[in-house]
Order: sequence, then C-alpha cells, then structure tokens
Amino acid sequence: VQLQASGGGLVQPGGSLRLSCAASGSIFSVYIVGWYRQAPGKQRELVARITRGGSTNYADSVKGRFTISRDNAKNTVYLQMNSLKPEDTAVYYCNIVPAVNEYWGQGTQVTVSS
Repeated sequence: VQLQASGGGLVQPGGSLRLSCAASGSIFSVYIVGWYRQAPGKQRELVARITRGGSTNYADSVKGRFTISRDNAKNTVYLQMNSLKPEDTAVYYCNIVPAVNEYWGQGTQVTVSS
C-alpha cells in the first residue's frame, strides 16, 4: 500500500490550501484515516482524523480552521486548510490511525510565510 500526499505549497498567512492523499488500495474504506504533520525540530503529530462513517476529530491547534473529508470510492482523503498561520508550516502526511510505519509516504511541504 502506498499513501501519496499532495497539494502543499507556499501560502501567505490567512491563506488556504487543500491537501489530497491517495491510496493505492482500498484501505481508506476500512480504517480510520488521519492527517499528520511534522514541523522542523518537532515530533510528528496527528492533526485530524476521520472514521469510516465520516466522524471527525481535530487537534485543538487546527480546530475550526481545518476540515478533513474522504471519498471512499476514489480512495482519497482531503484536508482543507483555511486561515493558515506560520505555525502550520510543516511536512504533512497521511496514514491510518494508529499509524503504520510501512504506510508513511514522502509527505507534502506546507509553508506559511509572508
């Protein structure tokens, strides 16, 4: 199984980005899926997750600004990020919850800077 995150980039504070995560198999229809991020010098953290039924949970740091969604038919999970802040700068990854080491992909870089 490969999980490929995409959609990152450079954005100004207050801007928006939409990340996508595509799976090579149908694991997203089976497991809870999460978006994780790792900022320089910090540990990787779970910022959002979504269950098979569509229930969502968010880290306090992104609650109200980020929205996770999934399209099981396309084996794809999304992360809509609004009102971005410099502290959101990180490499963003997707994985199931709890994470499986073999599923970590390269991630996608998000940089929030003016």
